[in-house]
Amino acid sequence: MEIDREQSMIRPPLTLDKAIAVIDMGLRTVFSQPTPSRPYPQAESSDETSLSDKERKHAAALMRVNHVGEVCAQALYSGQALVSRNPANVEALKEASREEVDHLAWCERRIEELGGRKSLLNPLWFGASFGLGVTAGLLGEKWNLGFLAETEHQVSSHLGSHLQQLPAQDHASRAIVMQMKQDEEQHAQTAEHLGGAVLPAPVKLAMRLASRMMTRTAYHL
Repeated sequence: MEIDREQSMIRPPLTLDKAIAVIDMGLRTVFSQPTPSRPYPQAESSDETSLSDKERKHAAALMRVNHVGEVCAQALYSGQALVSRNPANVEALKEASREEVDHLAWCERRIEELGGRKSLLNPLWFGASFGLGVTAGLLGEKWNLGFLAETEHQVSSHLGSHLQQLPAQDHASRAIVMQMKQDEEQHAQTAEHLGGAVLPAPVKLAMRLASRMMTRTAYHL
């Protein structure tokens, strides 16, 4: 994959205020309770008492995985926006990030409702994803957007698999996951519309393998 040299020659300077903003966002993402801008997705029907202890534990673990994905999304978008030099792309990344805050808050609330906990490795997930976002951004705008699009496609597919794995009677979790999936698909379409490049197959594979490792780890930790 070639670097978009023309677009990567000049980058916005990394000022102290930008660095502080990133650190602040990271601390808030990992340690504070996010405030959503949209209402909590409501299921048409819900009967929490119908969930067995095993089903409740499994659903909580799946929602923890989804929460980790949203922690990673905040870090990725922050890193990508930090080095992007296209205002339209930066705004698209920020808009996606704002919607991901809703997902972060919804997942956290649902985890609490199910009696679960967030991942113990959230600081690690955030740091690694931020570095990956910066790397994608430094490759140039078309690859930056292409990485965003592919990430969202893979997340959407991952959420679809969770709809298959969640207990059928866990309508509350399913309502959240379905709304998240819809948002992720829209983010991918936006990135492609803005000129995101199709990533090479080896890069897509590497992303899937990394995602699989994260998913399996976050399910337990």
